[in-house]
Amino acid sequence: MDHLIFILYLCIALPMIPLIIVLPEKKSKLLIGYVLVGMTICLNAGSINAILINLFRGDMVYVTTTISPISEEILKALPVLYFALVFSDDRDTLLSISFADGIGFAILENAYILTQNIEAVSAQWALARVIGATLVHGAGTAAVGLGMSYVRKRRKLFICGTFALLTAAITFHGIFNVFIQSQYSIVSLLFPSLVYALVVMAEFYRREDQKEAKA
Repeated sequence: MDHLIFILYLCIALPMIPLIIVLPEKKSKLLIGYVLVGMTICLNAGSINAILINLFRGDMVYVTTTISPISEEILKALPVLYFALVFSDDRDTLLSISFADGIGFAILENAYILTQNIEAVSAQWALARVIGATLVHGAGTAAVGLGMSYVRKRRKLFICGTFALLTAAITFHGIFNVFIQSQYSIVSLLFPSLVYALVVMAEFYRREDQKEAKA
């Protein structure tokens, strides 16, 4: 495990533990807890990615565009899948914790990449990396969580549905990684932002419809 990412993990994650203890609402505790889960996954994914890069003879571009999206999306989905199977398949809860999971992953990943490239970064890079990667990890995992709230209730669709959700998240992640490493890095900001905006709009109209139905 890289010593630097472990230090970053301790500096960012440990201060959240006292916060979880004093938060009065269970939902707030759950969300912060899943941010920590996402950061922990990122910590371990870094070790896995290092092994994969060595296996592919240091071909960083190939690993980050083809291999790591698969490993990272599967790792992020596991705690969401566990929650859906053991605790609750409530749509709003799964959407919240899965997004928190992805955000936690993005926080540690962005901090690590920034420290590794501190002399070369620019404002454009920061926007594309921080906003883009945050939305890719957050929205990708949230889509899996949202989908699980449907397929969990339908046993015949559960396995194939979960596989389809992961495939969509992996493809979404891989496309982002291709653009962020190219001369069209601005697309890596616009692409996930558009997807995120569509998801937010869909959720907004769904909740408005629910309010009207209750009225």
